Amino acid sequence: MGRESIEGELSTPLVASGTSSGDHVCANTTDCDDGGENQSGCGSSSATGVVVVSTLVAVSGSYVFGTAVGYSSPAQSGIVDDLGLTVAEYSLFGSVLTIGAMIGAIVSGQIADYIGRRGTMGFSEIFCLAGWLAIAFSKGAWWLDLGRLLVGCGMGLLSYVVPIYIAEITPKNLRGGFTTVHQLMICCGVSLTYLIGAFVNWRILALIGTIPCLVQLLGLFFIPESPRWLEYTETLQQLSEARILDLFQWKYAHSLIVGVGLMVLQQFGGVNGIAFYASAIFITAGFSGSVGTIAMVIVQIPMTALGVILMDKSGRRPLLLVSAAGTCLGCLLVGLSFFVQDLQTTPILALVGVLVYTGSFSLGMGGIPWVIMSEIFPINMKGSAGSLVTLVSWLGSWIVSYAFNFLMDWSSTGTFFTFSSICGLTVLFIAKLVPETKGRTLEEIQASLNPFSAKK
Repeated sequence: MGRESIEGELSTPLVASGTSSGDHVCANTTDCDDGGENQSGCGSSSATGVVVVSTLVAVSGSYVFGTAVGYSSPAQSGIVDDLGLTVAEYSLFGSVLTIGAMIGAIVSGQIADYIGRRGTMGFSEIFCLAGWLAIAFSKGAWWLDLGRLLVGCGMGLLSYVVPIYIAEITPKNLRGGFTTVHQLMICCGVSLTYLIGAFVNWRILALIGTIPCLVQLLGLFFIPESPRWLEYTETLQQLSEARILDLFQWKYAHSLIVGVGLMVLQQFGGVNGIAFYASAIFITAGFSGSVGTIAMVIVQIPMTALGVILMDKSGRRPLLLVSAAGTCLGCLLVGLSFFVQDLQTTPILALVGVLVYTGSFSLGMGGIPWVIMSEIFPINMKGSAGSLVTLVSWLGSWIVSYAFNFLMDWSSTGTFFTFSSICGLTVLFIAKLVPETKGRTLEEIQASLNPFSAKK
């Protein structure tokens, strides 16, 4: 038996049954896969209840992700005043989160394969809890940076394991929408941290960040492990371990190009530059930074929720195409606002452009690449592939966020025209290479992308 045959043994997605132990799976996987229409061994209400509860516990980690991203903005003035940090020291505090996320991403797939999806979520929350406590009780820059690094490591793990876990426990007709809740909860975490941070001290805000960590840690005791991973570990005992170099075989080329390509285009389309420096963009364009930022939050959450609703109705590709086209238009409008900066309409044009970009990105490009990443790789390669794809995403995030201010000093117009061009390229990439995965089992998706592997 070769490694390629693992997917053949898992002929249909599995949905956990409502057992108390959390380690059993439905006996009749075909019944579970149809979303509860013809089930003989596992009632639809029981399966759906387990999936919903399990997803809610999993996306508590996504909320942790969001609070970590949103923390540095409202906490900046308080931390700088109380601890006397310089601009350079605070910039290091903000950016070290991404470094930690890259460290977590490198090992995320391997840890998720060795100790399971549920165990990895618990492991990541230990890092996040330790990090938030280090920040809350820090007396100087060193403890702040260490805490931020630890939270980043937890984020890197969560950004991989949460969508993978949800995709593996969810019926194919609900998989897209459920997996996209990951992105919705990130948005909620960012937005609510901005809001709460306007009213509480930075130390209290860090302690509040521990609450969703504890919610997930406690919730993990009441949800099942991914049944796909349980099946996988049983089969893996008969096989040699997959290596990272195995991922670069020709039979996985299409999956690898799609997974890595979407993450590269997602990040280099400018999302983190716009998200991290939105206030500065508005001020540069002559608009109120606070009003513009509030408008972004108002647009972001409803558009992400709309993407969740449409995911399993319209499909992944149409949403991605509309989303990428919208981000292209948004960057073009912002670029034009800087190009014609002497006109009185410029501030409104910049606001409209940023809101079009934010809403469009939230609709699809924010969450769907993570959904597709969780669907396109065979289970024996998910660990290696997930680590690589997640690392690429965080590396791109760091490059764009680090380079953005330098690019704006070079040319504000040129920066956003460049982003617009990359978003336009994303439309072509999606149209030519990204498969539609709506309503298909994970095995069907992987067989269509890796035909040579499927024949073995």
